[in-house]
Amino acid sequence: MSAEKSTLLSRDDVAELYRRPLLDLVFEAARMHRAHHDPHQIQCSTLISIKTGACPEDCSYCSQSAHHQTDLEREALLSPAKVVAAARQAQQNGADRFCMGAAWRNIKNNQDFEQVLAMVKQVKELGLETCGTFGMLDEQQAKRLRTAGLDYYNHNLDTSPEYYGEVITTRTYEDRLRTIQHVRDAGMKVCCGGILGMGESEDDRIGLLHQLAIQNPAPESVPINTLVPVAGTPLAEVPPIDWDQVVRAVAVARILMPHSMVRLSAGRAAMAESTQALCFLAGANSIFLGDQLLTTPNRKQNADAALFQRLGLEGIATNSPTAVVEV
Repeated sequence: MSAEKSTLLSRDDVAELYRRPLLDLVFEAARMHRAHHDPHQIQCSTLISIKTGACPEDCSYCSQSAHHQTDLEREALLSPAKVVAAARQAQQNGADRFCMGAAWRNIKNNQDFEQVLAMVKQVKELGLETCGTFGMLDEQQAKRLRTAGLDYYNHNLDTSPEYYGEVITTRTYEDRLRTIQHVRDAGMKVCCGGILGMGESEDDRIGLLHQLAIQNPAPESVPINTLVPVAGTPLAEVPPIDWDQVVRAVAVARILMPHSMVRLSAGRAAMAESTQALCFLAGANSIFLGDQLLTTPNRKQNADAALFQRLGLEGIATNSPTAVVEV
């Protein structure tokens, strides 16, 4: 079953796929993955927080929300020089895509935005793919980011439309979809996924995957995150999601969005290597390098190198199909 670019895909179709016997589902996803990608290659990105904390949004999972009492130290917007230095280091460490995140509800047309545009331009000039996540943005802001050289814009749906209000109340699902449309209209690629393990039901996970798959075209990058509980947030005590649910989500994403890069993202540091291996088999073909993802921990780079060696995987720069990344 391939549903890319299909608005006829029903939620029941996704539910039937998601609930197949796990090994059958992984087998089908692996077959789909091999039809469209080299199964031995993993794309590697690095993510940096360019402005940390004091976000007016009330996302229940986030340490950066001003609504929660966490130990996070707030930081002002980094200078373009510091961001470019971090990008150079990431490039030396094997990343080919550099992702910048700012804890904003939305972009404002002020000096901070001009600084972000400068960062994007200078990082792009290094030869890296660029990705940004700066909150909601309008049509003109999206066009300016594209002109500056932004390749991808990340704006996750997080969960199903039905469960969304249980996690976030300061913006709507429609707000998120509107921003994604502005990104698409500006000619940027879309990075859009969600977070598993926030107390949602299996049906909510199915609803999230359905919403991702009916985008036309499908997101070029689909991050599959699992909740990283943070003390002081409303979801701090939520128990970990079962490993098979993560594998199912990756497999369904691969089958429904065969050409997309499916990224095993936040939460990987706490994930068993056997679970990661199943996810790679089921079609995950992108990860983040580096010890930290914005404000949450990530796997150590030497641990990734050892895992890749055991599994016969290699990190590959997407903008250079023959360049092997030493993770």
